[in-house]
Amino acid sequence: MNFSNSNSTLPEETTLDERDGRYLRKAIVWSHAARRRGNRPFGSVIVSATGEVLAEAGNSNAETGDCTAHAEVNALRALAGRGLTREELAGATLYASGEPCVMCAGAIFWSNIGRVVFGIDAERLRVFRGERQDQRDAELSCRDVFRASPHPIECIGPALLDEASAAHDGAWGS
Repeated sequence: MNFSNSNSTLPEETTLDERDGRYLRKAIVWSHAARRRGNRPFGSVIVSATGEVLAEAGNSNAETGDCTAHAEVNALRALAGRGLTREELAGATLYASGEPCVMCAGAIFWSNIGRVVFGIDAERLRVFRGERQDQRDAELSCRDVFRASPHPIECIGPALLDEASAAHDGAWGS
């Protein structure tokens, strides 16, 4: 699906610098891997302020039967036991192939991650999901959750829309 001539009510695509583009593309690779494994096509990568990849994961709902096994939550869980301080996490960026849902945005808030960069936004994801009740989401932007945070969480996206949406083509059924 090409979003270059999208409806003007949809969020405008953000242009990324080289570093953000590189890591968001890495999250998108994870989204394709998740789909190949039979899961919903989402991926996430967490990167430190110095550029170290701290964690990366894909969605694993179908494999695990865990409804909370979204890519962002899986990546955050991979950080457990690493001994990272709240200050280190505040300097980290979470890259997500799709806009974090309300649950994932809450987990990002609790983790103290200070920056999020995402690919396809929730509005465009709803086009792929269709109107099936079992595929509906809480229609609340991650930005709404982040705005309620007492600590700043920078949010950038949507970005790399055509690349981020490619894993969703045909993935949601009807």
